[in-house]
Amino acid sequence: MKETETLENLLGMEMSRRNTDLVANLVSQKQELLNPLMEIFLRNENPVSRRAAWVIDVVSKRFPEQMEPFLHSIVESLPKFQHDGLKRHALHILYHSQLPDERDIGILLKICFDWLISPQEAVAAKVYCMDMLYRISEFEPAIRQELADSIEWRLHEETSGFRSHGIKILKKIKGTQICSLNDVNSV
Repeated sequence: MKETETLENLLGMEMSRRNTDLVANLVSQKQELLNPLMEIFLRNENPVSRRAAWVIDVVSKRFPEQMEPFLHSIVESLPKFQHDGLKRHALHILYHSQLPDERDIGILLKICFDWLISPQEAVAAKVYCMDMLYRISEFEPAIRQELADSIEWRLHEETSGFRSHGIKILKKIKGTQICSLNDVNSV
């Protein structure tokens, strides 16, 4: 319990990249802190869970193998996350980690496709959904057409950031040269 309280105090100090890096460095040096940090993240309580998610995201880029024991819990928690920051960080952590097992891939596919086509989801979450779905499609090519269709369906309704990233993913999927948004109609 003491470790959790210490981490919560550190996370509560300030919401900044400097503080995030400070806590991430501490967790990197004392890996036993990853469990209580993950518990804080998965509690889904604002703002402390978002701050923990950011730290875990930083740690996962440095040491993706350390996320393996937590992948199932992260996938299970995804549908419960209401805050865009939790969704974004969770997807980013999963993207940088080993793909979860087959049971979790099914859940992840559903969530990512649902969020990708939802007008209510934040663009950042949608972009990470595209990335995650494309990564899964490298092992499950059968989903590529659905991914392409989902991106194309939302392309004209979304922000320029979505469109730009969507076109990059479509290029990867279709292997074509899409030069501009106008060329998407011919894809």
